Amino acid sequence: MDWFALLPFLAACAAAAATGTLFRPGAWYEALAKPAWVPPNKAFPVVWTVIYLLIAAAAARVAPDPDAGRALAFWSMQIALNTLWTPVFFGLHRMRAGLVIICLLWIAVAATMIAFFRVDLLAGLFFVPYLAWVSVAAAMNAALIRMNPA
Repeated sequence: MDWFALLPFLAACAAAAATGTLFRPGAWYEALAKPAWVPPNKAFPVVWTVIYLLIAAAAARVAPDPDAGRALAFWSMQIALNTLWTPVFFGLHRMRAGLVIICLLWIAVAATMIAFFRVDLLAGLFFVPYLAWVSVAAAMNAALIRMNPA
């Protein structure tokens, strides 16, 4: 892996992560009824840090491959959707719009993972925890809508 190639992907992940500091859950989120299986708030920054490092490293592994165009296009789509979800859900308090975005994110992450597997096995494996976490987040988003009808 070219460590210099890692920098733009880390920067994109840092931009996505910055939305979490700009749009914090706050009192609105704390007041919502939540399912018992929601992870503790302390888990989110730890899990996201690991995921962002993994997906940046995965992209850096794939980027030099001449056949990586489609895989990197999917990577760009998933990071854009990832960046969008937080301001919509936590900033605008639009849980239903957030669910649409996170479902699209799930599809983009799955497509990226498949495309990465076709280029580099390890890069594809780096996306497995991300897809699992987005699955949990999507289920949580849906449960919050169900438990907190507007």
